[in-house]
Order: sequence, then structure tokens, then C-alpha cells
Amino acid sequence: MPEGHSVHRIARQFQRNFVGSRVAVSSPQGRFAEGAARLDGRVITAAHAVGKQMFLEFDDGLWLRIHLGLYGAWEFAGDILMGLPEASVLDSDGENSLRSIGAPRRARLRMSEEEKVTDAPVVFPAPPVGQVRVRLLSDTVVADLRGPTACEVLDPQQVETVMLRLGPDPELDGSEAARDRFTSVVRRKPTPIGRLLMDQSVVSGIGNVYRAEMLFRARLNPHTPGKALGLSTVHALWADWAYLLHIGIETGQMMTRDNLTGPELARAMKNRVDRHWVYKREGLPCRVCGTHIVLEEMAARKLYWCPRCQS
Repeated sequence: MPEGHSVHRIARQFQRNFVGSRVAVSSPQGRFAEGAARLDGRVITAAHAVGKQMFLEFDDGLWLRIHLGLYGAWEFAGDILMGLPEASVLDSDGENSLRSIGAPRRARLRMSEEEKVTDAPVVFPAPPVGQVRVRLLSDTVVADLRGPTACEVLDPQQVETVMLRLGPDPELDGSEAARDRFTSVVRRKPTPIGRLLMDQSVVSGIGNVYRAEMLFRARLNPHTPGKALGLSTVHALWADWAYLLHIGIETGQMMTRDNLTGPELARAMKNRVDRHWVYKREGLPCRVCGTHIVLEEMAARKLYWCPRCQS
């Protein structure tokens, strides 16, 4: 599932390429035809990311809410302006580029590899390919959305209701008040910290990768109740999430190992297997103590952790 850093990067793409533009909105797939008709011909006035959700504001008070879920992704084409940080690094899994942000699209990548080079002129916009739920088209850029969990038109009051249900996002609000809101919720809950970090009403943007990596970095047992954690421990978790989220936004990669330099850093940026401490390393020796990494299920998602370092 695309995590918080990806959604912030998508919002930046829209801020740079669509905000201020009047757009044609359609639903080639047909499943969003009614919503597309309400937005068609309007001007996009703002783009916001909160955790794993993105909100596009249109004139006349209408909003488009998108939650990518497990399979959602945006694909951009046309005269794309650089809206992402210069530090961005493309990885070998094709999950980070100017043209596609979200869940990997291996079928599309294979299709692109098999396309034959011709002298035919490039047509803009190209016809939609696959199950495109929403197409947003300006004079110069097109954005196609595939596979979202949620895609709906909201009014301002409905947007406020949704946002109030979301936990704090340190990229939007790094204040002590936001930190304390996160801390107070965690420390009064008997729920295991491994579940709390995935609860978007507790904190926004953390998914399966960041959950596992943050807990290892903190040397925390995932089953520890939130209310058993000390104040400084929860503050440190918040600070680490802010730190890792910012790295993810700037580079496009969920880099969770520190102090890598030179070829080792370059290799980690390009290959996921070298980027993490425990994620997807079940059965392999811990990079710190050598104990085999454990895989179990928590909150209906796979959890990776070291039973020695996180005892």
C-alpha cells in the first residue's frame, strides 16, 4: 500500500502541474461518471495530503477525496513540470518517478518494454489504458487514476469531517501540540503499539513498512501496550516518524537505515532489499544481532520484527 510519503509527493505533483488550471474530468472506466460530471470544467484551486489520503479542491466548494488503498496509483503524462525534490531517486521496482506514483504497475511496465519504437507523432492526450477510474486533463498535463479504495466528491463540511477523524501528520503539523495529541492517545490505550501505529485515527500516514521499521529502530516489542510506554519513548516515535516521512518525501524511497554512505547508500536507494532493517526479511539474520527475523500477522497485515533486539 502506498504510504504517507507517496501521497505527499502526489499532492506536490498536483500543486505544480494542476493547481490554477481548468480541467476536463472524466471516468473512462465509468465507475466515477457521476462524480466526474460534477467536477468537469472546474478549476483545481488546491491539493492537500493528509497521511494516506489526498484532497483536491475545486472552485465552487467541491473537493475530490482519494484514498489509494492497496492498489491505487496516479499516472501522469504530458509536459510535466518538476514538482518533486531534486533529491528524488528512481528505484529498481519502478515505484518512484515523475510519471507514476503509488502502487507498482508491473503490467504497465511490461507493456512499455514491449512497445515498438515508431516514427508516429506523439498524441496528447493518449487514449486511456486499462481501468482508469478518473482522468484529469489540463491543456498540458493528464493524470489517470487506477485502482483507488476511495474516490468521491465532497463538500467542505464533509471534508472537515473526514480530516477530523485522521490522526496528526508531522509533515503538515510538526508542532508540540500535534506530538502531544499523538502521545496522549497512545499512552491511554491498552492496544499493542504495533496496532496503534497502523491506526490512521492515531497517527496519519504510517503503513506496513514504516510500522515495522520504526518499531525496530526504537527497539520496541510490537506487542507492548501503548499505555506501558514512557513519555520519552512515545515522543521519540513521533520524532522518528517525522524524520523518516521527510526523507521519504524528499527521495521517494522509504529509506529506514541510517549512516549508509557511498556505494552502499546508492545500492540501498535503488534496491528495496538493502533499504530496510526488518521489512520482508523473515528468516534472514538481523542486521544487528544475527537472530532470524520473525514474520507474524498483526492487524490483518504482515509484521516483521527481531525477537532479540525488540524483546
